[in-house]
Amino acid sequence: MAEAALERRVDTLEEYMKELSYQSLRTEMELARLSKEMREFKDEMREFKDEMRAFKDEMGEFKDEMRAFKDEMGEFKDEMRTFKDESVQERRHMNKQWGDLANRLGTLVEDIVAPNLPRIAETLFGCTNPDLFAIRIRRRFDGASREYDALLACGGVLLVNETKSRLLDSHVPAMLEKLAEVPSVFPEYAERHCIGLLATLYPDTSVVRLATRHGLLVMGMGDETMQILNPEALTHSA
Repeated sequence: MAEAALERRVDTLEEYMKELSYQSLRTEMELARLSKEMREFKDEMREFKDEMRAFKDEMGEFKDEMRAFKDEMGEFKDEMRTFKDESVQERRHMNKQWGDLANRLGTLVEDIVAPNLPRIAETLFGCTNPDLFAIRIRRRFDGASREYDALLACGGVLLVNETKSRLLDSHVPAMLEKLAEVPSVFPEYAERHCIGLLATLYPDTSVVRLATRHGLLVMGMGDETMQILNPEALTHSA
């Protein structure tokens, strides 16, 4: 019986040894798998770091390109601003030369003032189709001749223009006197609101202020063409 018990113990020990060997083999295989996965993970992480480093380099290059682009855009804006300033100065110079020439030739009304009146009437009064638009109008009144540089009738408004080579303070009361007799000189327009418009190339601001107080519009040369310098005068002429 002692031998049988010994054999059982030996068999049991062999079974334990086999199980231990099996478990050891499984552990080695598992460790080998984990080691492989760790190596693969480390390789992936290394590749990821390389990709991130490359991405950072690309972002650095992109930032440099954007900085260069912003610098170019800044230079372009400066060039455009310079070009615009030069263009404005050139237009002003050309307008001044044109106006001075028309002034010397005595054609300031025909060449510069009158062509702008329909545009101004549309802007100020919404007039797109004047009933009357004429320049250098003469009419007999009270035994004498009356002359008007330009007239524009539209709706309930009669725009009366006087153009001067140089606008003086004295032209303001003279214009008011002329406007006072317009309904009698032009009875067909007596029911319309008569508005005076004094025009010159470069009026003094003091004359513009005086005209504004008396409800007279003043037109002078702007950057592009002639423009109304005191539209607020219409509130005084109502």
